[in-house]
Amino acid sequence: MNGVKTRKKTAEVTGGVDRKLNGHANPRDRHGTSKEQSENVFLFYPNIIGYSRIFLAIASLYYMPLHPRTCSILYSISCLLDALDGVAARQFNQSTRFGAVLDMVTDRCTTSCLLVFLSSAFPRWALLFQGLISLDFASHYMHMYATLAMGGSEQSHKKIDQSRSRLLHLYYNNRTVLFIVCALNELFFIALYLLSFSSPILSPSLLPMDNKAGATSQPGSPSHPSSAIFATPGSAWAMELARANKMDSFWPWVLAGVSLPVMAGKQILNVIQLVKASKWLAEGDIEARRGQGLPKKR
Repeated sequence: MNGVKTRKKTAEVTGGVDRKLNGHANPRDRHGTSKEQSENVFLFYPNIIGYSRIFLAIASLYYMPLHPRTCSILYSISCLLDALDGVAARQFNQSTRFGAVLDMVTDRCTTSCLLVFLSSAFPRWALLFQGLISLDFASHYMHMYATLAMGGSEQSHKKIDQSRSRLLHLYYNNRTVLFIVCALNELFFIALYLLSFSSPILSPSLLPMDNKAGATSQPGSPSHPSSAIFATPGSAWAMELARANKMDSFWPWVLAGVSLPVMAGKQILNVIQLVKASKWLAEGDIEARRGQGLPKKR
């Protein structure tokens, strides 16, 4: 009898432990575990704002070739939401590494798409626009990689020590400076985009040659039949002809003039960021080689 009672008590104790481990004896643990499992980073408010930025950017690209006003409004809203997602992340305590990368990748891609269009709209300056795209991608990639490799996976790419670069520290840690620089940088390229619709003179290298004496391919010329546009509607000269004289150039020139100095300063920051990140990585390489006993003395 004593053995049976002992086994019965043991079974009761074991069952109680099992019930606790299964979450039936502690409702607080059960709710805490289910909450952790149900949390979806992809549906955090800042990330939803990021998805809306991508949608607006794609919509602006659709209207970009021939609808400057609609495109500019959509593109500008997408850029302005860049500031809102940061506010939402701090307000709801939803700052994530996924959100930070999503935000940066969206910035790089939207600006690059606009610069690609400017390269076709202003072919003489295509090499410059291509250089700006390359500098933007290279500087941010090097900076992100250096932060992860040297600072650790928990360090944000926006945490820049003053000893490494005072300008980058000010740029990344002062929200007002960050917003103004990024906004005016995008404003300059938007102004250039609008200017591509306001120039009364087309690029001669893109226009088809007419052998008739005194003939011209400028808009409004009787020597340029409208049927020629439909023959090759996707050609560069047809697209430029469709854009010419579509809007007044006064305000685009004003916006370009105001934002030009800040845009130039942003490119200088990109160069500084690229150089500093390269040096940081090189310092890590030297330390790693020393740890391996390299270079070996002969």
